[in-house]
Amino acid sequence: MFGARCLLRALRSCSSAPCPRHRPAARVSVRGALGVQSANGERVKVQGWIRSIRSQKEVLFLHVNDGSSLESLQVVADSSFDSRELAFGSSVEVQGQLVKSPSKKQNVELKAEKIEVVGNCDAKAFPVKYKERHPLEYLRQYPHLRCRTNVLGSVLRVRSEATAAIHSFFKDSGFVHIHTPVITSNDCEGAGELFQVEPSSKIKVPEENFFNIPVFLTVSGQLHLEVMSGAFTQVFTFGPTFRAENSQSRRHLAEFYMVEAEISFLESLQDLMQVMESLFKTTAMTVLSNCPKDVELCHKFIAPGQKDRLEHMLKNNFLVISYTEAVEILKQASQNFTFTPEWGADLHTEHEKYLVKHCGDIPVFVINYPLALKPFYMRDNEDGPQHTVAAVDLLVPGVGELFGGSLREERYHFLEQRLARLGLTEAYQCWNLLPVVIMVP
Repeated sequence: MFGARCLLRALRSCSSAPCPRHRPAARVSVRGALGVQSANGERVKVQGWIRSIRSQKEVLFLHVNDGSSLESLQVVADSSFDSRELAFGSSVEVQGQLVKSPSKKQNVELKAEKIEVVGNCDAKAFPVKYKERHPLEYLRQYPHLRCRTNVLGSVLRVRSEATAAIHSFFKDSGFVHIHTPVITSNDCEGAGELFQVEPSSKIKVPEENFFNIPVFLTVSGQLHLEVMSGAFTQVFTFGPTFRAENSQSRRHLAEFYMVEAEISFLESLQDLMQVMESLFKTTAMTVLSNCPKDVELCHKFIAPGQKDRLEHMLKNNFLVISYTEAVEILKQASQNFTFTPEWGADLHTEHEKYLVKHCGDIPVFVINYPLALKPFYMRDNEDGPQHTVAAVDLLVPGVGELFGGSLREERYHFLEQRLARLGLTEAYQCWNLLPVVIMVP
């Protein structure tokens, strides 16, 4: 009994004394770890995939990447951690202390206390090899793995940052984000060939429509935004659009994301162009600021020299010329064009690129297009025999047209006259009967 009491007293004294214990490791991303300016041994946990491994007599070096950054985090571990499971492509969880690195190549490194292999990888059978620059044609064979490569990873991070910057710009400018439907009965402006949507069961009952009318994948959310702009003064959408154009060029995609906006009470093209220029510059500057390494890689291996061109665009105010001035510039050009420039004809990509180059590789707004080239709803300038409308396209170096917009015709009698001239009066009357049906996603 005496011995039991002594043992109990000893246990009590041990439990009452403070016992040293490690703080739980805080989970951080590779980008977050690399961004630490003064590492003081904080205990952290990093999860990702091994990009490289180098084993020395007493030290093991790993580079771990989790997709948050182009750069990888160097992990330094005791050689006792080395095993066959630690291989290129393996997924791991590393816990340890974040310390200042003695190397000039990185600011910090992770001194490993624990390394757990979450998923094994056979490096020999893995189709993406370390230190090899695989052609994009090769990577297309492995769509589930190509995002681990530097080039595809950088492109996707830049796209993600640009998407966030676009949403942020519109939110900060007071726009309301609208989710326009992907399935719609609209053929907006006849903008392209449509993908028709049908249930698989229609093969058995071909005469029936699921929605009682034919429906398609959207080519534009414009008509839906115009309805919304009757209740909200500024609206935008940023979603997928589809074109069934059988083309293999980079300018004709079956599916792509498009930004569309509508602004009520807008009275001048100048105000509209200011929104376009601000959106372009804000988005570009955000990407350059937040993804410098990714941008550098893209400009090195995908689009050499484009970084300087982009910075040049951001430093200058965009230029403005009329469609008539643009045609005169093209007519006086020494360059031979595939499509002869003439007043009343649409501007082709070759014309657009020349105009931007002529203007010093600065983005240029082309305004006031011929009425016959543009949709019926664009505002008539009432400018005499040439007859133009208040439309604008933004042309940028290396691409051509990037933005397009216009003032809307608000004068009812002008709309009636143009609809009658185009034979669209009956269609317009039918449209007035369908808004509830069309607006249901």
